[in-house]
Amino acid sequence: MTIDLAAPAGRRIALIAHDNKKQDMLEWAEYNLALLTGHELFATATTGRLLQEQLGLPVTCFRSGPFGGDQQIGARIAEGEIDLLVFLWDPLEPHPHDPDVKALLRVAVVCNIPIACNRATADFMISSPLMGQVHQQWDPAADPAADPAQPGGAVPGPGVAHQVA
Repeated sequence: MTIDLAAPAGRRIALIAHDNKKQDMLEWAEYNLALLTGHELFATATTGRLLQEQLGLPVTCFRSGPFGGDQQIGARIAEGEIDLLVFLWDPLEPHPHDPDVKALLRVAVVCNIPIACNRATADFMISSPLMGQVHQQWDPAADPAADPAQPGGAVPGPGVAHQVA
């Protein structure tokens, strides 16, 4: 089944790295520099600043993760303004903003956007031939049946549509 929509010129990609993963993010971004330059980049404060200063990438920066940056990116995902999330988080270290991290991952899953939580997955995602094809995000606000507070409402699986070449 083909969707009659134009393929995107570039994706809106959010980049987040916890402190112990910032070097991984820099190395990943440097390795994929040619691929990243064709996309609009967003990041939490320190990650974005490092990408700007060390690699010269244009990045729209939000607050630092513990100061609301994760929530700001989550809000952009919920509004359909972020297409992919590369979130190199450190599962071995406790974080005072763990609830924000969980909320960010939850909204990304609910809105059906691709998420990479390690370099290998990020490499597969950024180099995928699907990057140039249409991907239908799921908007739970547009689906009244998704509201569990409504009678008979339950969160259905998101509908995904890809343009087939």
